[in-house]
Amino acid sequence: MKIKKIYLSGDHAGFKLKENVKKWLLEKYEVEDIGPLVYDKKDDYPDFVIPMARKVVKSSYSPGIVIAGSGMGETIATNKVKGIKAGNYHGGSTKIIKTAREHDNLNILCMGSRFVSEEEAKEVIGVFLNTKFQSGRHSRRLGKVEKIEK
Repeated sequence: MKIKKIYLSGDHAGFKLKENVKKWLLEKYEVEDIGPLVYDKKDDYPDFVIPMARKVVKSSYSPGIVIAGSGMGETIATNKVKGIKAGNYHGGSTKIIKTAREHDNLNILCMGSRFVSEEEAKEVIGVFLNTKFQSGRHSRRLGKVEKIEK
């Protein structure tokens, strides 16, 4: 399935990296930045990541990318939205995100700007956006998780 749009969000700690990644993504994709749109140390990530997660759920295939300080609080918050499968990348091997897309149909990638460089962020985003869900036995397993959401 072709990506229609990418939703982008984060917090003040990830603002600079988010802005740099956004310029890079705009070369290939339509991007909607949910914010923060300006740097403000007083911002609260739920104000941005929850609305973004809701947009991801409503779209047919428009994934979300969150860039924050650690990405952990944002991962927790977005996973509270029914239908979201968010995972956190904090550096190391991109295989974890590849596997999460293939097996768990990850639809939001969260990452921490304090733990990844811009180059690594772009690399893992590329893996996230270009890896397809494998379905099959993985769909059965995700179905069991979806029952819990109901």
